[in-house]
Amino acid sequence: MPGILYLVPNTLGPTEPPADASVTHPLESIIPRQVQVIAARLDYFVAENAKTTRAFLKLLGSCQALAQPIQEIQIAELNVNTPPAALPALLAPLLEGRDGGLISEAGVPAVADPGANLVRLAHQHGIQVRPLVGPSSLLLAVMASGLNGQSFAFNGYLPTDAETRAKRIRQLEDRARKENQTQLLIETPYRNTAMLEALAQSCQPGTLICVATDLSLASESVRTQTAAQWKAALAAGKAPDFHKKPTVFLLLAE
Repeated sequence: MPGILYLVPNTLGPTEPPADASVTHPLESIIPRQVQVIAARLDYFVAENAKTTRAFLKLLGSCQALAQPIQEIQIAELNVNTPPAALPALLAPLLEGRDGGLISEAGVPAVADPGANLVRLAHQHGIQVRPLVGPSSLLLAVMASGLNGQSFAFNGYLPTDAETRAKRIRQLEDRARKENQTQLLIETPYRNTAMLEALAQSCQPGTLICVATDLSLASESVRTQTAAQWKAALAAGKAPDFHKKPTVFLLLAE
């Protein structure tokens, strides 16, 4: 009988165990205890990056006893460069009856994440897939934005070419207006300022734009205002403190 593929949530950014053992561990407020227990007993993971997964396991091990020493836990990599032909081998341990975990670099796996293809293949092979509760930057951003949470769409990354990006932003704004649908997008963290400038310049003055940064972390920041207000803030040198920080951008044209 095949094992179970657990979709294991990760933190949304750097998280360190407290120096004082009497202080509540930060992981306790991010990932539920039962999820920690399940993840701690697994000895096989599929991950985007083995090094950062070991860092997560070290953090988890400061809360829960791991089934094996970290160096003995098997971690196979699955990222954007993994060819489709390599996916079956990643499921081989599960087909042999071993439980395994799929983990992302941040947040929940298989959402804006190459792990989705592995989950699809698992279903095709009759492997049970169990999603575990954890932080999703996209849902947290929608919750905190004040924009339409009844209808929203995630659009991933926009083009890097300035003219093409501006055109795409106007298309998303038009869709947001016609369908009353919140549009979500992300950017490589070091390009956050350029993205916000493009949104403020390309959108109509009254379009609402939310910038949600470092969600669930101590440095978390969420701010929603009009494109005109963002444009004025940027001109005054009052950009958000979001350089090289994971950020979700949302817009809604009314």
